[in-house]
Amino acid sequence: MASRRMRGFEAASGLLKDRIRSVGETRGFAVTRLLTHWSEIVGEEIAAQCRPVKIGYARDGMGATLTLLTLGAAGPMMQMQIPRIREKVNACYGYNAISRVTLTQTAPTGFADGQAQFTAAPKKRPEPTPEIRAQAQATAADCRDPDLKSALEMLAQNVLMKSAKRSDQKKG
Repeated sequence: MASRRMRGFEAASGLLKDRIRSVGETRGFAVTRLLTHWSEIVGEEIAAQCRPVKIGYARDGMGATLTLLTLGAAGPMMQMQIPRIREKVNACYGYNAISRVTLTQTAPTGFADGQAQFTAAPKKRPEPTPEIRAQAQATAADCRDPDLKSALEMLAQNVLMKSAKRSDQKKG
């Protein structure tokens, strides 16, 4: 039976697979899935606050230390999550590979380059009042294109809400 030839992205991933593994192993990551699927392993909340930087192995080979990069303000919260993180990472490995988890708040190196900016919580947009909505609809009423009209209404609402907020701040 002839072997099936891979095409497209499958071939590119095959070319990079060995390189990624060798670079990962130099930083202690024998299981690259820990890097590539970090948010799935530890959860979105924890992944938004920290990134794996390095795994260091003890001389006797028993129990590795996982070093995580975190932002300064998130350090105390991540410190409380260490047992949970260690449990989830060890579940990824399939055995108790990680015995310690340490936090660092230094500049990122290696895999974490360019990832020091963790995801911020999305800003909740305040709802416009009925008066502002009516004003915005009146502003865009002459527009015939429905997509453009919707965009103009949204712009008008934002401008009107911002100016209302400024006038309230001046009064108070």
